[in-house]
Amino acid sequence: MSSIKIECVLPENCRCGESPVWEEASNSLLFVDIPARKVCRWNSLTKQVQRVTVDAPVSSVALRQSGGYVATIGTKFCALNWEDQSVVVLAAVDKDKKNNRFNDGKVDPSGRYFAGTMAEETAPAVLERHQGSLYSLFPDHHVKKYFDQVDISNGLDWSLDHKIFYYIDSLSYSVDAFDYDLQTGQISNRRSVYKLEKEEHIPDGMCIDAEGKLWVACYNGGRVIRLDPETGKRLQTVKLPVDKTTSCCFGGKDYSEMYVTCARDGLDSESLLRQPEAGGIFKITGLGVKGIAPYPYAG
Repeated sequence: MSSIKIECVLPENCRCGESPVWEEASNSLLFVDIPARKVCRWNSLTKQVQRVTVDAPVSSVALRQSGGYVATIGTKFCALNWEDQSVVVLAAVDKDKKNNRFNDGKVDPSGRYFAGTMAEETAPAVLERHQGSLYSLFPDHHVKKYFDQVDISNGLDWSLDHKIFYYIDSLSYSVDAFDYDLQTGQISNRRSVYKLEKEEHIPDGMCIDAEGKLWVACYNGGRVIRLDPETGKRLQTVKLPVDKTTSCCFGGKDYSEMYVTCARDGLDSESLLRQPEAGGIFKITGLGVKGIAPYPYAG
């Protein structure tokens, strides 16, 4: 095993940092701060960070094939032009649920933007249950709804052969799998591939590595865990110096670095003294495994 190194590369003080995604073209990490309504782009070469503020909580960001980005803002799928900081609404969901917002989102291998909703929290992980749904925005901008009764729609990714869709509804404490049809975007046959242990707390954001194993950020657990979705076994635990780890992605040169986002909201002053880097962006090197490039939205 190579020695693992964990460093806070950006002390951003995010209230709730989320949705890290690597943009190879600019050697940058994109991420959001949900309640601060900010989309951020950190250049790993210059160490500069740029921020765009939007008009509602922004929960995920993704690359767009035609340039710029897409993001989930409030209950809308939006296109984001970085140069002039303009936002164009592509589609809206949950119009009957005024208290809802999107949460985590990610683009599938054929360019559809998947994202799920949840009720606004009254405190971290405290909310009206079963108010969310899972959706995807197709390249032609039509929206498909997959299922409802979701608590906190969270981590998502696809197997390397694109035949399985992995998904987390946080308060189920489970990482689930579905059979996936890449041609149609249909999902079926839901099952659990991993149930979290008590000390792992709440499963949040997730990504897949080049060996087909899943990495899950554990909110309140202060760690990312590596899982084998075929055996249901945990292979590795990497602990971070912050409790509220929210999501993870691979990036950097040949996708050999892992970036982890986290949150400050919900920490009392004593906890903040104990973890001054809470809300920062962390880089983990020496994992001995690489990730894969993110897919861009095709619409």
